[in-house]
Amino acid sequence: MQLTLASTLLLSISGCALAANAAAPKSSVDEVVDALFHLRQLSHVAISPDGTRMGWVQSHEDPATGASTLSIYTQNLRQNGVATRVTAGNGTTESQEREIAWSPDGKHLAFLSDAQKTGQLQLYVFDVATRRTSKLTNLAGALQGPSWSPDGKTLALLFTENAPRTPGPLEPVAAETGVISQQIYNQRLTTIDFASGKVRQVSQADLYVHEYDWAPDGKTFVATAAPGPGDDNWYLAQIYTIAVESGKATSILKTPMQIASPVWSPDGKRVAFIGGLMSDEGSTGGDIFTVSASGGEPRDLTPARKASPKWLRWLPSGQILFTENADGAVGVAMLDPSGMEVKTLWTEDSALTMSVTPDTKNSAVIRNSVGHPPEIWAGPIGAWQQMTRVNSELHPYWGESKSLHWMNEGLRVQGRLLYPRGYDPAGRYPLVVAVHGGPAGVMLSHWPDTWDYETMLASAGYFVFFPNPRGSYGQGEAFTRANVRDFGYGDLRDILAGVNEVLRTAPVDPNRIGITGWSYGGFMSMWAVTQTQMFRAAVAGAGISNWQSYYGENAIDQWMIPYFGASVYDDPAIYARSSPITYIKNVKTPTLILVGERDGECPLPQSYEYWHALKTLGVENQFVVYGNEGHRISKPENRRDIVRRAIAWFDGHLK
Repeated sequence: MQLTLASTLLLSISGCALAANAAAPKSSVDEVVDALFHLRQLSHVAISPDGTRMGWVQSHEDPATGASTLSIYTQNLRQNGVATRVTAGNGTTESQEREIAWSPDGKHLAFLSDAQKTGQLQLYVFDVATRRTSKLTNLAGALQGPSWSPDGKTLALLFTENAPRTPGPLEPVAAETGVISQQIYNQRLTTIDFASGKVRQVSQADLYVHEYDWAPDGKTFVATAAPGPGDDNWYLAQIYTIAVESGKATSILKTPMQIASPVWSPDGKRVAFIGGLMSDEGSTGGDIFTVSASGGEPRDLTPARKASPKWLRWLPSGQILFTENADGAVGVAMLDPSGMEVKTLWTEDSALTMSVTPDTKNSAVIRNSVGHPPEIWAGPIGAWQQMTRVNSELHPYWGESKSLHWMNEGLRVQGRLLYPRGYDPAGRYPLVVAVHGGPAGVMLSHWPDTWDYETMLASAGYFVFFPNPRGSYGQGEAFTRANVRDFGYGDLRDILAGVNEVLRTAPVDPNRIGITGWSYGGFMSMWAVTQTQMFRAAVAGAGISNWQSYYGENAIDQWMIPYFGASVYDDPAIYARSSPITYIKNVKTPTLILVGERDGECPLPQSYEYWHALKTLGVENQFVVYGNEGHRISKPENRRDIVRRAIAWFDGHLK
């Protein structure tokens, strides 16, 4: 059977029947979902090197349509100025503008905008003194990551010429028919002369560059790169130095670790980076390493640290400033590379994005938590003052959040328990376990975005439990590696032990427990109901039902080798051991299955295979495919549907 979906079609299969959404009066859940679309997302905060100004990217959601526009704002920090918008547009039509970078002297702000042609970003520069914007590029393809050279005369960015789709594993994969080609579109380091606008592709054509940093002398880049395709071979990336003039690329480190965030030392002699077991590009964790700029063995500067660094900057002082996930919280710390001493500067139960001046005397951050929507703060590290109030009208539609700890099999495990809206200690409540993606990920205290259906369950009267079992970030690299060749076993035992801790501490009805998750969390939802009858309902988003068939279907199979130890062709048994389909006849739990039609990370056939089995075995189910969506569901109407449908599914089986 072939499922053919138009771009706006949502297909829902329950048994063999097609289900359509019927119009209904707004419920309290609808009102809460609508409120989420008033959220103004904040991203790409950047403080100028002299600490006088900051800029950021801010979303504007249309509550009626859900359509989102990204805009850029700046604010003078010394004069307590009001925020002003920076745009390449004419002020009459909206455009998408993002990814900002200050020049070294703080007089210019580079950014990307599609003001000239919808969907095609170009590089622009805003002059702070004249408040004029100039366009520097006229390129066809995908652009990202603008950055200034140390002398301010040149800009660099990552450019994928004639890219057929937005780069990134979360985006919808391109539809393919006929003879399937293997054409590779590599993302290349590209420079733009600020004075003349001359564009030059620097890195070699057969290399896909993921991240980069200018050397202090401006003559060399350090980059993580690998031959394309980029989404898959990120897991094989090496560290290269790339000469700015000649484009010559020299590998200085090849390692089985995944590598992220390469930065130069102030003297240009060494490179720092984060290395470790990472299951997703962009979801960073591991230890901090350094390696000589001429190559050699890397040095681990944070061995056995019970945390997971995720961002770093090598300061002119010689110290390394970094942020980390630590025990379910976020921290900012300073590392002395010579003595390997770490000093924690600040920690909080929240989510944090940070930009800092070279002297660290001033910084700008985006902070948010489950109790406070995102806003921008500025000031010395840990002594920030709130600068924006763009989300001040929002308030939580759920109860308080508590961090829980429990021991299991010698491991100290952490998670978060979110209380239901209107919590009454005398009541008896259902519980939903929400497993994060990854598996190398972490669930922090955070304000939900517009499709965070897990948090929204608390607004509908559920306790929601967010465990961080073995394999997660936040407890050190050994903890992250603890589920290698063991998917679904030790991590599920950690989760079940956490559920017992919840039952011990909160008024939860043990006969009304559900499970949900997206991506790896979708796999764990599919898996858990094959291993235990504890869960009375499940919602599996973008799950994986059969690791053996998945290996040949997904667009990023290189991530599996470090976790399984071999390819499926060399060790099929280890893949079958962790496949829900192997134990599918144990399933009795009513299950809702959700997936994007063009998901390259967790492809549609995985959900179809699971649904087919449940249907054949007579297990209650519903299967929803979101047309032309990738791993990350983007269309507002589909995000709304996920929240409403998940709540309705659990209401129908746990209430």
